Amino acid sequence: MASMASFIIIRRKLSSRLFNVHVRAFSQLSSAGDKASQQRIEKILIANRGEIACRIMRTAKRLGIRTVAVYSDADRDSLHVHSADEAIRIGPPPARFSYLNGPSIIDAAIRTGAQAIHPGYGFLSESADFSQLCEDRGLTFIGPPASAIRDMGDKSASKRIMGAAGVPLVPGYHGNEQDIDKMKLEADKIGYPILIKPTHGGGGKGMRIVHTPNEFVESFLAAQREAAASFGINTILLEKYIIRPRHIEVQIFGDKHGNVLHLYERDCSVQRRHQKIIEEAPAPDVSTDFRAHLGQAAVSAAKAVNYYNAGTVEFIVDTISGQFYFMEMNTRLQVEHPVTEMIVGQDLVEWQIRVANGEALPLSQSQVPLSGHAFEARIYAENVPKGFLPATGVLHHYHHVSVSSTVRVETGVKEGDTVSMHYDPMIAKLVVWGENRAAALVKLKDCLSKFQVAGLPTNINFLQKLADHWAFENGKVETHFIDNYKDDLFVDHNNSALAKAYKTARLSAYLAAACLIEKEHFLLMRNPPGSGSLHPIWYANLPFRVHHQAKRTMELEWDNDCDSGISKLLKLTITYQPDGKYLIETEENGSPVLDVKATHLRDHYFRVEADGVSKEVNLAVYLKDHTKHIHVWQGSYHHYFREKIGLELSEDEESQHKPKFESAAHPQGTVVAPMAGLVVKVMVKNKTKVAEGQPVLVLEAMKMEHVVKAPSTGYVNGLQVTAGEQVSDGSVLFSVKDE
Repeated sequence: MASMASFIIIRRKLSSRLFNVHVRAFSQLSSAGDKASQQRIEKILIANRGEIACRIMRTAKRLGIRTVAVYSDADRDSLHVHSADEAIRIGPPPARFSYLNGPSIIDAAIRTGAQAIHPGYGFLSESADFSQLCEDRGLTFIGPPASAIRDMGDKSASKRIMGAAGVPLVPGYHGNEQDIDKMKLEADKIGYPILIKPTHGGGGKGMRIVHTPNEFVESFLAAQREAAASFGINTILLEKYIIRPRHIEVQIFGDKHGNVLHLYERDCSVQRRHQKIIEEAPAPDVSTDFRAHLGQAAVSAAKAVNYYNAGTVEFIVDTISGQFYFMEMNTRLQVEHPVTEMIVGQDLVEWQIRVANGEALPLSQSQVPLSGHAFEARIYAENVPKGFLPATGVLHHYHHVSVSSTVRVETGVKEGDTVSMHYDPMIAKLVVWGENRAAALVKLKDCLSKFQVAGLPTNINFLQKLADHWAFENGKVETHFIDNYKDDLFVDHNNSALAKAYKTARLSAYLAAACLIEKEHFLLMRNPPGSGSLHPIWYANLPFRVHHQAKRTMELEWDNDCDSGISKLLKLTITYQPDGKYLIETEENGSPVLDVKATHLRDHYFRVEADGVSKEVNLAVYLKDHTKHIHVWQGSYHHYFREKIGLELSEDEESQHKPKFESAAHPQGTVVAPMAGLVVKVMVKNKTKVAEGQPVLVLEAMKMEHVVKAPSTGYVNGLQVTAGEQVSDGSVLFSVKDE
């Protein structure tokens, strides 16, 4: 697993204000050094973490180039640190004190003798000041020139440059004047709906869609706050909102000899919270002529700023008119670059290093191959039922699909690691290739079903539903795909849907019970209680009992979709059979009685026979808070159960575990934190009267703002949190009462 590539994708750009503070602090270290030498790179410092750091190291090692990792205190034992030849601490967990601390990273490179710095993506990758500082200190920045980063980093300036180069632009306002009355006037001229967008940064942070003038002021101010928190710059631009858009981007590459080419396009339309979750290359349902025009526009954009190294030109495509428009240029290696690598058969990180060495591009445009189709699915620690909010926790079980020439797993975590609130919650990227789109999609579905994560909620089940949706199968993608098909993709909590989901969960519970007992028996036989060389007959298989068959009961609480708050208790009775099978049943009327035979193969793998069908079942079990947490994978299903252990339940507690399809952990009107995060703003005081839906406070996690609103009209009660306070997921924030 340690040879895989990495984990965290944080699309943040360093603010010039924050960077200048670090530069002033760094001035005491030394004055500007010599210009970067022309010698070939032999040691690279990777100014990043997680998944991308591991991925860069993999290519560097193949080329015989030594690597240096940097890490914050939170990442001391992380995979990217152990994968590097050397590692050096650069600061405490907050990114502004570590991975965004440019001078500290420069100092680390000089101390370790690195000749070059690869910034990965996010963090300092699109900081023109950092690129310039590398050059001033005699280090090679493996990326584009500072001038191109500066030109393209300001979205307003980039659109003016692209317009002059003849690249099509979406109608909008890209001026410097930010007065709110001026912006409202410009919005009226453009016409609603409009898109409010920070001029710097990416990842959808700060982006707002405004449908009416009445929504403008609050949306504009919220966008400014989030932009300032993420990028340190709160300037905003306005654009006409395309109602049915596709997000298609083109991978471009240039060298220092003036050569620029494109490596075809990627479709990144399927998004949540304006962030991509599935990408594919090439884009589906695109003609050869359209592909050629798109690629030429991207090359023109790169040449307009004298670009070299890796970059991505993003376009928005109006599916109604068929017209495409320039959106922005990412002056770095992109998160989804592996899908391009899969269809062109090239290592883009190797290209980056060769271009940084001064070499010409290895291919001309006509030589760039286009073979097959590739998908990338981003696997996140996030709570899908709560609106894809990021989740934190320990990876108690982590087993990804086997890799091959057609399957890649880019990860920066291992079993036992913690996904913290300090960085992006990505666990891995699953990348697959097939001879055509249909073949690649079959492979994607199969690999998702075999990707096992337990210990925190993930989006894997959601990705399976998405990949299996008829519209996605037919390539009918656009940026509103998830909203358009939400009734198909999200868990329906009505009784009919829950009953259907419960039916498959009950079968998984039967299989899990058999596997749990079989593994328990296996462990007891290896290390039986008591002393002596003979195994006690009470623990034999079949266990010995006088005048009756051995029986046991097991109570498993099923959690629908792992973290939906919808649960049901299954009371199982297991009877040991003479042939080594288990007769399993429940107290429910009409429930099946199954003969189940489980064979423990290895670790968490079992072969289970039930109702004439033999299948492989995977089981992950861990203990936490006096509870046994049980995850079961069988076929394309993943179910999650809990079993209380070591505690006697009171009558009141037992009544809470009666079979039901709802849970009430807090009194009505109570509002809990939907995610672990930082309180950045409190808008009302305790005892204040609020209307239903009125914003009460703002939480921030992973640089994403979440507005917490009043659930009903009434008076705020028990509001104790203040701005700057850290809260945990599920902690009580306040309640709203009638009086």
